[in-house]
Amino acid sequence: MSQIDHTVGDLPKGTEKTTTEEQLRAVTIGERVPLAGPILIADYNQEWPKLFSQEAERIQAALGDRVLLLEHVGSTSVPGLAAKPIIDILLVITDSVDEPAYVPALEAAGYVLRIREPDWYEHRLLKRVDPAINLHVFSPGCPEIDRLLLFRNWLRSNASDRQLYEVTKRKLASQNWKYTQNYADAKTTVVEAILARARGDSSEGDVPG
Repeated sequence: MSQIDHTVGDLPKGTEKTTTEEQLRAVTIGERVPLAGPILIADYNQEWPKLFSQEAERIQAALGDRVLLLEHVGSTSVPGLAAKPIIDILLVITDSVDEPAYVPALEAAGYVLRIREPDWYEHRLLKRVDPAINLHVFSPGCPEIDRLLLFRNWLRSNASDRQLYEVTKRKLASQNWKYTQNYADAKTTVVEAILARARGDSSEGDVPG
């Protein structure tokens, strides 16, 4: 499963529901700092798409034609949905394992490599602080790419599941967690139920959105 400290767009990998501290330490580059307080879920902010667009330009300028796909994902990409105020970006490049081909350029643009997951689609996570960005790097053909886009598009078009997801997030965010990943793991059942509905609807046509 994904062991990143917030999961991709708050979206936990559905095959497991608990990530151990040992697993988290194994994939983290640098120190892992426990949460200092409650998880903040902010009301939807119309500035979030603008922040994505600005950051997409920065990434495109840094990497040029190495960018195969660049998408705004996660809760901040869904109009009307409350979210942690961190912009999640999906970046697809030829080979996420080939870090020298892209990490130095992104570091020069202000990013820091924080997560390396060889056992989960060779996922890499880079972060920026100002603005708060989580940049998720995958290679072409990774199933997580389609999963992220399906989840985003479904929530954009389905008001009832969008409301369900927001209520779930707010309820869980009010509890005490050591790491944000623990909060994300707790959402797995609801996330998988929403994805099941999204897959059922999209099986007869294009993904909604």
